[in-house]
Amino acid sequence: MQHRGFLLLALFALLALTSAVAKKKDKVKKGVPGSECAEWTWGPCTPSSKDCGAGSREGTCGAQTQRIRCRVPCNWKKEFGADCKYKFESWGACDGGTGTKARQGTLKKARYNAQCQETIRVTKPCTPKTKAKAKAKKGKGKD
Repeated sequence: MQHRGFLLLALFALLALTSAVAKKKDKVKKGVPGSECAEWTWGPCTPSSKDCGAGSREGTCGAQTQRIRCRVPCNWKKEFGADCKYKFESWGACDGGTGTKARQGTLKKARYNAQCQETIRVTKPCTPKTKAKAKAKKGKGKD
């Protein structure tokens, strides 16, 4: 008798769990809550102030327009946007003529249907090879 009660309880728990998972999958497929549109086109994330931080992104689907919150990282590369994610090679050798070094990145992921270049090249100034020596610690030592 106790086994039957336990089996019924386990069956109801399993049924409730599968029902919750099915509802969650349905919500993900719709895109934006409260809309029946499937093909949303999203614009870039525009920060509310300055050039990084919290902002919003506008999306359109037919006659519908939605605005969602987003965030632009403060270390993003303005040349290729915050929605384009790249896998970068190691930095190359320093070019003595320009004083810069470069590396290439290949597109890994384009978020929100962003228009991204397949490969990009970025540069940065070379760091000087001679680093300042650490100052000797002041204090009492053994004589």
